[in-house]
Amino acid sequence: MPPEPVVSETRTAVRRLLDSAEAAPFKGAPLVVACSGGADSLALAAAVAHVSREVGASAQAIVVDHGLQVGSQAVADAAVEQLAGLGLPAQIADVAVDGMGGLEAAARKARYAALRAERPSGSLVLLGHTLDDQAETVLMGLGRGSGPRSIAGMRSLDEPWARPFLPVRRATTEAACRAQGLEPWQDPHNADSRFTRVRLRTEVLPLLEDVLQGGVAGALARTARQLREDSEALEAVAEAELSRVRADQGLDCGALRELPAAIRRRVLRDWLRAEGVPEMTDAHLRSADALIAEWRGQGGPALPGDFVLRRAHGRLRVETADRKPPNG
Repeated sequence: MPPEPVVSETRTAVRRLLDSAEAAPFKGAPLVVACSGGADSLALAAAVAHVSREVGASAQAIVVDHGLQVGSQAVADAAVEQLAGLGLPAQIADVAVDGMGGLEAAARKARYAALRAERPSGSLVLLGHTLDDQAETVLMGLGRGSGPRSIAGMRSLDEPWARPFLPVRRATTEAACRAQGLEPWQDPHNADSRFTRVRLRTEVLPLLEDVLQGGVAGALARTARQLREDSEALEAVAEAELSRVRADQGLDCGALRELPAAIRRRVLRDWLRAEGVPEMTDAHLRSADALIAEWRGQGGPALPGDFVLRRAHGRLRVETADRKPPNG
């Protein structure tokens, strides 16, 4: 008897990612499913278990216990039990969440670090992010206003992370669990309006769907994909230009000025990162760009990590804040 359409959809999504050109370097490596016990990751685990048997691949799961809620150990144990029923061996990784940068961000950082540490070398870690998660990510990026990279969303494969469910709706994963007799855990944090993503999910997106008469989540996901493709093309151009404008352990200001702004700022960002400057805001990058596009003899901006960007004798250089060569 053929599986229900929602189950077929989840399995097809996994097959498509594993058959993609991007995943080719990982062919034959173990597959690891990150499973919280929620509907998305449980449906993913079921699909991976089925597909891995089809192709003869090794598959396993990691359940991360953040320890943020009373009874989290029981939730992790229940997830392991259901995974065993699917034929997926699973282990529990206990993590400590320090709360720095906000609870959501700290939990995500701890979770990803544990998954990296526990996965077999060379393996892909499959995550249960759906099309709805992608739409929420795009809206959060729009709210931050930090440029196309922040609204390009999540990639389907960003080593070691793989997200086969990005084309799949959350309603599909929930229905797939019901169809296969799986009992997802309902995380109370997913209904807690203190978290920005929860309010986007329960208030903002439903309102947008109503006002714009449907299709908003899909449209946001398509926009993310288009922006990601455009950004990757611009990144490739910027990489080539960076090699061309390097000069005297810095960058040639005259050569930089000839570049279109979209390329020039990417060149600056990539170079500054390579020089050790931590993640910059759009304001930092525009201040750096002003030394090229709006040069009037001004001093260079202070950058994160106690760095300063300086222009001297037609060259840009990154220095620590206590060094003060003449401008020129």
